Amino acid sequence: MDYKNILVEKKNSYVIISLNRPDVLNSFNYEMADDFLSAFRNAVEDKHVRAILITGSGRAFCAGQDLEEATRKNGPSIDEIIDHTYNPICIQISNSTKPVVCYVNGVAAGAGANLALACDITLAAKTAKFIQSFINIGLVPDTGGSFNLPRAIGKQKAAALMMSGDKVSAEDAERMGMIYKCVDDADGLQEAVNFTERISLMPTQSIGYIKHMLKASESNNLQQQLDLEKELQKKAAASYDHQEGINAFFEKRKPVYKGK
Repeated sequence: MDYKNILVEKKNSYVIISLNRPDVLNSFNYEMADDFLSAFRNAVEDKHVRAILITGSGRAFCAGQDLEEATRKNGPSIDEIIDHTYNPICIQISNSTKPVVCYVNGVAAGAGANLALACDITLAAKTAKFIQSFINIGLVPDTGGSFNLPRAIGKQKAAALMMSGDKVSAEDAERMGMIYKCVDDADGLQEAVNFTERISLMPTQSIGYIKHMLKASESNNLQQQLDLEKELQKKAAASYDHQEGINAFFEKRKPVYKGK
């Protein structure tokens, strides 16, 4: 399927979705949100796709909301934009049983920064910047930022970044636990692609269970989490991939997982 505002590159076991409005730093409008959600849902539903990589075209990852749309006379209200664009994106990423990797290739501001935080594993180029820029125009974080950021770096640091709008370099983001890894710009995208491919060839059904466990741990007590671990471990132990891993170990060969 062809899209106007994103690029979709399907590989053997994963898909790359690139935000593609470089002239406006890949800021979101309704049309790009519709394209993104359509491509993401297609990737989730495609049984051959076992991992998803999200990145941006040009010099920015995503500058958040397209202010031309947000300020247009008779345009959508801010709550309509959130309901149409950002909340569905966050829910889709969270609910996907497939691993979602993000490569931040440049500036990630506002909703763009929080989109990166919503992904399961985020890598960023050394020159990338993360900015909770909402406060600079009198707004508050959306796109799950007030949920994900304090859980990643703690309440104090999250509050400081949200209230000040200070820029955070990719290296600092890695140091404080905001992202998984800071990588060199020259080969950063390729490193993210290689990582996504490697994850996509692992036991991805079990990776889906891991996503579920991590999500549940945000509200479970210890006993509930132990019970969930037992339940999902039983399911994982009954999977094809577990048996393949055991067979490969004893046969001294590389396992070939199928995500089932």
